[in-house]
Amino acid sequence: MSEPAKKKATYEDLYSIPENMTGEIIDGELFVQPRPSRKHIHAASALDKRIGTPYQFGEGGPGGWIILVEPEIQLGDHTLVPDLAGWKRERFVWEENQNPISVTPDWICEILSPSTYQLDRMKKMVIYAEHGVGHFWLLDPIGKILDTYRLESNEWLALARYYENDKVRSEPFEQIELNLGDLWPGL
Repeated sequence: MSEPAKKKATYEDLYSIPENMTGEIIDGELFVQPRPSRKHIHAASALDKRIGTPYQFGEGGPGGWIILVEPEIQLGDHTLVPDLAGWKRERFVWEENQNPISVTPDWICEILSPSTYQLDRMKKMVIYAEHGVGHFWLLDPIGKILDTYRLESNEWLALARYYENDKVRSEPFEQIELNLGDLWPGL
């Protein structure tokens, strides 16, 4: 006997998840994860401050970007919530008739955790490439590693891997130096 066909998740299904969870729709399937751990949140907050200040506000950097923490993004049929996303200011749309942002980000950073590792590295990374996200960072607060990528010919080109206290100058934010150790709690 065959299994009944699964109902394809819709945006309305996101309203049914508990407030302490985050939901995403990938390939018609609803994925629900608990809110991130303290290490995860610390890494996201610290990275936002280190990049947002010079790139969004132009303090010690070039400005010209919009950096958002956990924005809801619509890429085709997928509704995703990356940990951080950035748009060149001239591409960002402030007014839309829908909640998810429909403009593809120029940069996305996913912060890895045990519960999201496979989803971030396997499914979401592919979707970001398919939809033309120019740069992608994977940040691992447990392993204290940052992997950076640039999209070339619809495939991810690995730019660099940074560890623990490395000084980072990586696309698209190479005009500033990021002390990776600032992203890890307790260092």
